[in-house]
Amino acid sequence: MTTTPAQPAPADAARPRVVIAVDLPERLCARIEQAEPRVEVVRDHELYRPRRFPADWEGDPAHQRTGEQQRRYEQLVDSADVLFSLPDVDPAQLARTAAANPRLRWVMTMAAGGGSQLRAADLDADQLERIAVTTSAGAHGGPLAEFALLGVLAGAKTLPRLQEHQRAHEWAPRWEMRQLDTMRVLVVGLGGIGRACAALFHAVGATVLGTTRSGAPVDGVDELVPIEDLAAAAADVDAIVVTLPDTDTTTGLVGEEVLGAVRPGTILVNVGRGTVVDETALQGALEDGRIGFAALDVVAREPLTPSSPLWDHPNVLISPHTAALDSREEERIVAQFVENLRRFLDGEELENLVDTVEFY
Repeated sequence: MTTTPAQPAPADAARPRVVIAVDLPERLCARIEQAEPRVEVVRDHELYRPRRFPADWEGDPAHQRTGEQQRRYEQLVDSADVLFSLPDVDPAQLARTAAANPRLRWVMTMAAGGGSQLRAADLDADQLERIAVTTSAGAHGGPLAEFALLGVLAGAKTLPRLQEHQRAHEWAPRWEMRQLDTMRVLVVGLGGIGRACAALFHAVGATVLGTTRSGAPVDGVDELVPIEDLAAAAADVDAIVVTLPDTDTTTGLVGEEVLGAVRPGTILVNVGRGTVVDETALQGALEDGRIGFAALDVVAREPLTPSSPLWDHPNVLISPHTAALDSREEERIVAQFVENLRRFLDGEELENLVDTVEFY
């Protein structure tokens, strides 16, 4: 379905062109139109990579456009004042259209960690000054907080040991389990995902610590921890929940120093980016029992290589970066986009704006 011809708008167009660059369901495209009549919402569902599941922004990688379809798709995205998603969620395509389209002023990424996509696009200083990039931070907070709770509960309630005895059909002698209302949980990163994690763990009675740069109070966080004191804080908690994005300063942050400081049996959950955790250090901590259980929705290199020892470790739960997948994600992202679109049109500061120095 082509709703608006994919032709470049004239320079003096009365309404900014919002181009949908990925396969957003038509009912949600229409919702953007209805919410903000001051813009022209342009989409062509014939040109998108077909979705395999809800919120599959990248689309089927096996799908290939014809040469003519690719030309039309590039013409479509190159006509935008505003892009809903990187074209094909591809940093290289963002770089291409940023160079081809001097009118482009704002791009919303589908990822909460869209700063890493912007960094990968390697835009020049003029392009970074001209084009605002925002993320969907906060849209994934609820589902990821639930996965974090699952991971901490699985470790606290010794899920691997329970499964081992069940597989052996063995009614084992009883043993003690940890209770959430006696646990100290350190949330590393208090962005949208971290705040959702903090609120959930606080609600179930845990004492919540959270890393901070600003020192500003956060709902649900009982103790704020300066990020430079991360290792010292890790030594005094029962569980660590990582929510940070991939930046130059976060890569390997949870490494030998932090994992060397933890108490035996500490639980680790990662719902941020896999690069934040040094996997070599994690494997060593698992082997000697410093980390008693790890739940990983993300790994440094995805998909996880078949030879990785993380697959077979009895105290590791691997999720293929699927913990945030939820059919309502699309609606939450559109709601964020509509609010930011109002701000864009009214000349207000955009929410979830990517810092073009740290790309966070």
